Amino acid sequence: MPKHDIHFNISERKILLRVVDILSILGMLYLVSSLFAFDYFSVTKENWTWVMVLLLYISAFGTVFELYDLQKASRLDKVTSNIILTASVTVLFYLLTPFFTPFLPANRLQILYFYLAIISALFIWRLVYINFIASPRFYKKVLIVGETSNIEIIVDAFNNSDPNYKIVGFINCEEPLENSLKYKGIKEYEPSEIHQVIKKEKISEIVVASYNAETITTNIYNDLIMLLERGFPIKEYTQVFEDMTYRVPVQFVGKDFYKYFPFSRSNQNKFYQFYHRLFDILFSFTGVLVGLCILPIIFIGNLFANKGPLFYFQDRVGKNGKIFSIIKFRTMIVNAEKQGAVWAAKDDDRVTLFGKFLRRSRLDEVPQFLNILKGDMSLIGPRPERPYFVKELSQVIPFYETRHIIKPGLTGWAQVKVRYGSTVEDSLLKLQYDLYYIKHRSFFLDANVIVKTLSTMLFFRGQ
Repeated sequence: MPKHDIHFNISERKILLRVVDILSILGMLYLVSSLFAFDYFSVTKENWTWVMVLLLYISAFGTVFELYDLQKASRLDKVTSNIILTASVTVLFYLLTPFFTPFLPANRLQILYFYLAIISALFIWRLVYINFIASPRFYKKVLIVGETSNIEIIVDAFNNSDPNYKIVGFINCEEPLENSLKYKGIKEYEPSEIHQVIKKEKISEIVVASYNAETITTNIYNDLIMLLERGFPIKEYTQVFEDMTYRVPVQFVGKDFYKYFPFSRSNQNKFYQFYHRLFDILFSFTGVLVGLCILPIIFIGNLFANKGPLFYFQDRVGKNGKIFSIIKFRTMIVNAEKQGAVWAAKDDDRVTLFGKFLRRSRLDEVPQFLNILKGDMSLIGPRPERPYFVKELSQVIPFYETRHIIKPGLTGWAQVKVRYGSTVEDSLLKLQYDLYYIKHRSFFLDANVIVKTLSTMLFFRGQ
């Protein structure tokens, strides 16, 4: 077998970013303490809690401000602002927790040294990452084997998920036909060239993206078997797609659908369900108290800017298809749907000026904490949809009603990954994320959703 170029997988790059962030910050602080009169932060056995708290803040706020998003981490313009936000909030919290961190120094200039050391360490390391690790020399080169009709969707999905995942070309696995479709986005190779392409382009793996395995010709099948027996990595498209994009490609699932839905054991785990419900109650109770505190402000804003009822009630589909009434702060004009149900859209002219603020800040969702307390909803899960749209979408999107096997949520994996859902195509994309959450549901994924929800709110990505 030919030697492959070195490359880093998605998980390896994320670990690398976090580990080197920590090492570079500690190294820079040590350098600053050696060169300047800086004793605010020192690494000793007695002060190990200082280091742990700093690393905790860097990791937490780096996640919130998307410092470990691989798409943004490979672009200097995006990562610069994320570094400044992460360092600023980290230093602020570090200064405000003196019980676990050093007391404020008499010389306030040391705080500036501390702040600049963290920013400099992160910035220098990220420059190295962008110009070295994220450069073409470490791209993972892939060859696709599949039908021409599906290639464009596959290429776009991979390109948008991992900047270091390079699709070199594809081989059409179908029997050649006259006037067959041609895809010009990437180079197409003949099936007989598969071994030459692997050697010439230093291919790292082959991804088989055939919707129907019966379309793969005998010659290609034999070549794939030969490569597999020699230890060459050959992967199935839907698994690679799920690992890279964190969503389930339901449009490629056929009659063997049961192979793609080994749903998370957490859906039946009594321990997980107990703590999930306990967390829902505690969080929603806190949310109701916060809602009561901001209610006077929203009432005044609604009185002058919305001019109508403060609350809005609407039927939604819950767990196992049960209908419940969701409660929200009203963001649209009165009688916004007098002509019938209409998709919500970006820059919807039915949304009032104050309603836009409520949507973008997600404050319109606060009353739904009452739905969580009642047990109609959970904090995390697929967003509940209206019965009219569920009936419509379930007729055109495969497995759409599968999202109802768990309670709908105030926030969810789809909500932190997709901004708007105003078309059938958008609903298909959201369903892919919802099914991924149901399939991999766990405490860790729930925590990930919470952190990403904070990022969504901080960057005002709500509707």
